[in-house]
Amino acid sequence: MNAVFRSFVAMAGLAIATHAVAQVTFYEREGFEGRSFSTERRVEHLDRYGFNDRASSVVVTRDRWEVCDGARFTGRCVVLRPGKYPSLAAMGLNDRVSSVRDVKKNARVEDWRYAPAPMAAQISFYERERFEGRTFSAEEQVVNFRRSGFNDRASSVVVLRDRWEVCDGARFTGRCVVLRPGNYPSLAAMGLNDRVSSVRAVQTGARIDDRRYAPAPLAAQITFYERERFEGRAYSSEEQVDNFQHSGFNDRASSAVVLGDRWEVCEDAQFKGRCIVLRPGRYPSLAAMGLNDRVSSFREVSANARIDESRYAPAPAAAYDYRRRQNERLYEVPVNSVRAVIGTPEQRCWVEQEQVAQERGNASVPAAIAGALIGGILGHQIGGGSGKDIATVGGAVAGAAVGANLGRDSGGLRTQTRDVQRCENVPGQARAEYWEVTYEFRGQEHRVQMADRPGRTISVNEKGEPRA
Repeated sequence: MNAVFRSFVAMAGLAIATHAVAQVTFYEREGFEGRSFSTERRVEHLDRYGFNDRASSVVVTRDRWEVCDGARFTGRCVVLRPGKYPSLAAMGLNDRVSSVRDVKKNARVEDWRYAPAPMAAQISFYERERFEGRTFSAEEQVVNFRRSGFNDRASSVVVLRDRWEVCDGARFTGRCVVLRPGNYPSLAAMGLNDRVSSVRAVQTGARIDDRRYAPAPLAAQITFYERERFEGRAYSSEEQVDNFQHSGFNDRASSAVVLGDRWEVCEDAQFKGRCIVLRPGRYPSLAAMGLNDRVSSFREVSANARIDESRYAPAPAAAYDYRRRQNERLYEVPVNSVRAVIGTPEQRCWVEQEQVAQERGNASVPAAIAGALIGGILGHQIGGGSGKDIATVGGAVAGAAVGANLGRDSGGLRTQTRDVQRCENVPGQARAEYWEVTYEFRGQEHRVQMADRPGRTISVNEKGEPRA
């Protein structure tokens, strides 16, 4: 009896293991979050399970699976290899999966039918902010950074795939925060600059309290304006544009605001011609870099890309990122005061050529000088002793007078052409350069500079930081 029972348990275990071999799990939101649906067998229509057109990310456990945007494996279909796919958007299937089935182990599948291969979860730390300096990457947990020589050195981080927990103590102790996939140009905002000592990937599907997450990273964004000083029609993008002609903004940009990361902008389509790299900040005029009304394509620069200093545009003015973060609670606060700051007066200078005329009858300065020299020499030769000095002076004066008279008697007008610089003061522009805004939040006064005049209230987060 015991032998029979053991055989039954072994067969049941084998059956469970067999079922676990091929499994696919869909998640309602990207990054394996939200409601999930798992299956070990084909599903002709996800509508029966209340999950039709809802999947945004997926995990494939062993073997391959075919997913389609039409019921009964019709429409557009792609084959997924085993792995984690934090977003179905890249393959055009976000919120569009309607049917799924496993692919037979020996089935031949054309390469073009496969989705892009999933990458292992990875996290990369950088020694300095904005992804500069020495780097350290991991694809699995690190219980103590001291062993890698990177303890308390990380100042920025890039998270690829999945979520990662980073802690300021070894073995995941001390203060810990969870990072979603994205670029974090500074760990100072979360109190972990030069303090990270251990890190581990968060298990797929694990429920994390919102309070444990670091502020969500925002996608890099660039906004172009049709006129200088951020005026006129605007065009914003978080993705590369290889030809501005398609958006009706080709050769129109005159100023720009860069948020998040660096962007490369080029004067020709397909990132050709003259290209420069813009750091995050405000560029009130593209004319200074020779790109006014000439931008035709642009793309985000990879976080860890090394850029030669000669390729950068001149350093911009600071740009505050007022975009709302994910799951961030906002409060409406009354504005106490608003002050417009007008541009300071400027001096405009130019160079003109003019002719200087010397009228007849005026003493000729060159002739007077020449006469003084000659008279001085003659006086010196005639005088002797102390009288020689007096004679020298007298001769110089007399010689100057003779020379001046010679100049008067030469007759006619003397003209001369020369360059003359002229300047005038130009009043500052009537429009405001920016607005100084003050408001009070939770008993503390805040002061901020804004590009646009606010209304009677301003939106702020829990820390009192402005949000648009």
